Amino acid sequence: MKERILIIEDDKAIVRVLERSLVYEGYEVDLAYNGEQGLELARTKNPSLIVLDLMLPGMDGLEVTEKIREDSAMPILMLTARGGLDDRVEGLDSGADDYMVKPFELDELLARIRSLLRRSQSERSTVLKFGDLTLDTTTRRAERAGREINLTTKEYELLELFMRNPRQILSRGMIFDRVWGYDFGGESNVLDVYIRYLRQKLEDKGESRLIHTIRGTGYVFRENP
Repeated sequence: MKERILIIEDDKAIVRVLERSLVYEGYEVDLAYNGEQGLELARTKNPSLIVLDLMLPGMDGLEVTEKIREDSAMPILMLTARGGLDDRVEGLDSGADDYMVKPFELDELLARIRSLLRRSQSERSTVLKFGDLTLDTTTRRAERAGREINLTTKEYELLELFMRNPRQILSRGMIFDRVWGYDFGGESNVLDVYIRYLRQKLEDKGESRLIHTIRGTGYVFRENP
């Protein structure tokens, strides 16, 4: 699955260059031109990394970073024309993972993005958490509110896919491709069967539903229907 990168930047010339380069490198790209829109996309698209301008109309980059850090550890690379030491310290203290000053070299920016994604992937590859549900990807052990959940291989792979992509609508075709490695075809109900098995195990003690059906599309993993 492609890594998703969110660009929050009001300079449309910079946005065009970044979008074109990132798409060429194989990333999926979302765009926002102000802080409010960027914060909304960060919460709904759950990107792998955010490239964030410091000076934005309305809500600035520092405030966006602080709000994202209230409930997410997604990597943030901050861009700004302000290159003073105090500015760098302020940006990093707000929760940014890296800081680049405009004008910047595109190759260096791409290298820093790759570095941040590698670090994030390493951190993500141990224990995934969503609400009261945890999944240890090393031991393949799942727990909900301290209750251990025994999973088959396909149930585990399905749950890992959902937990790595929370609040994103996943199509049936994409799930088949990622979990089974090929497309069963539109008439197959194997996915529905495994979703039912997984729901039963996750909700065995009356816990709230996490896997929700999006009719005609697929499924989404989130707190509320």
